[in-house]
Amino acid sequence: MSPGGVAYTFGIFELDGRARQLRRNGERVALSDRYLSVLLHLAAHAGAVVAKDDLVAAGWGDTAVGDNSLEQAISALRRALGTNAQGNQYVETVPRQGYRLAAEVVRVLSAATNDDIDALLAPHRALLDGRAALETLERDQIIRSRDVFARVVAMTPDVAPAHIGLANACVLQFEMTRADETPDVDALKLAARHAYEACRLDTENAEAWSTLSFILERIGKHTDAIAAARRAIALEPDNWRHHFRLASIAWGEERLRAARRTLALLPGFALGHWLAASVLVARGMLDEAARELDSGIAGGTRSGADSRFSGVALHWLRGLIHLAKGDETAALAAFEIELANEARGHLYARECCANTWYAIGASHLRHARMADAATAFGHTLERLPKHVMARLGCALAEGKRLPPLEPSQLQPTASIDEVLGIAARHALSGSHDVAARLVDQALSAAPASSAGWLLPVDPLLNIGAAPAAWQSALARLSARAI
Repeated sequence: MSPGGVAYTFGIFELDGRARQLRRNGERVALSDRYLSVLLHLAAHAGAVVAKDDLVAAGWGDTAVGDNSLEQAISALRRALGTNAQGNQYVETVPRQGYRLAAEVVRVLSAATNDDIDALLAPHRALLDGRAALETLERDQIIRSRDVFARVVAMTPDVAPAHIGLANACVLQFEMTRADETPDVDALKLAARHAYEACRLDTENAEAWSTLSFILERIGKHTDAIAAARRAIALEPDNWRHHFRLASIAWGEERLRAARRTLALLPGFALGHWLAASVLVARGMLDEAARELDSGIAGGTRSGADSRFSGVALHWLRGLIHLAKGDETAALAAFEIELANEARGHLYARECCANTWYAIGASHLRHARMADAATAFGHTLERLPKHVMARLGCALAEGKRLPPLEPSQLQPTASIDEVLGIAARHALSGSHDVAARLVDQALSAAPASSAGWLLPVDPLLNIGAAPAAWQSALARLSARAI
């Protein structure tokens, strides 16, 4: 019988292979699943020296890991077990040979009942159910998945995948509110807690590091986020999810490379094309960005409208490029397709539709269709009340006078988005040179990031109306995206 199907007792400990638990005097001891597997293998060969390679195979299977991973496992086991009655470590090191469990071990064999089997399957069924719900990226399913993973964590608090699932559900719940007046910061904090716990329980779990990377980016730890994503890729270089996470938090050439690798591993993945296109837009390569988006749109059409990997935002950005090139008819047609996505309940659909309505409003404003513009901007503000550019556009469409703010009124800590809002006032009053200078200065002072990447296609700024004035700002933005 394999070590996983028996129970062992030694000293004050009981090691249950079927339940995957270590108990001290009846109280459960927290151990990761991999470390439990190492201890089970030691217990199955109690008193004998077990080679390091055998213990690595027991704990990690075919996954390639270094000696450091096993050393961490042994250290964790020693901390959990402590010393025996004689004050000696339960797990002994035998130099140049391996490790030995130095204890009198009693093996207990028992047949599992149907209830035992069902109890073992329950958390795994729930994990599968929760992951399937998450990958729909639908708002209602994400909320449901959080409840599912919370139950799994309660059932198996020492299993890293349970914490990974709950961390993902919580950070996606935050994502649903990130553009609101009061984002769900508590969900983000909970996501970070469970992501860290997953990494602590299993330092070789690539999905744990990948999940942590996305969360770290959201809490403002960009450097750590990139490092965590790179670690996930080093552990599992052929998993598209890790490359996609890196693409979503990186910028410039690193985002482009990560998006390309994602698409190589998962051809037709719409959001991979969108991420690549965002870099190309910032570089001013609008024709190349359009081709990238068209590929993503075609891939989504082939995979079906109900695909769990179908994307949003592609038609919105494609419409902005049409608008920047002066093709309002094609732009409005693309925007209408984007708006139809909102009914699907996709995680980012509300935000994308708000930005789409803003673009529609800006297009109407250019042609003095004030009533239509006001209506469109109003639709934006219904979805995102703090949308700065839509509020500006709405005021103009309603005939309100908004004198441009003087550059001296700009706060030193103003974000790029705030600067763009002030620049838009100047651009709309005809002072493109002042608007461009404000943006150029802000980009020069800002740390490297994707901030301002939409500048070449922003419909309210309409830099195509005065390309010479914007040349320096566009060159700086392009250099930031290299």
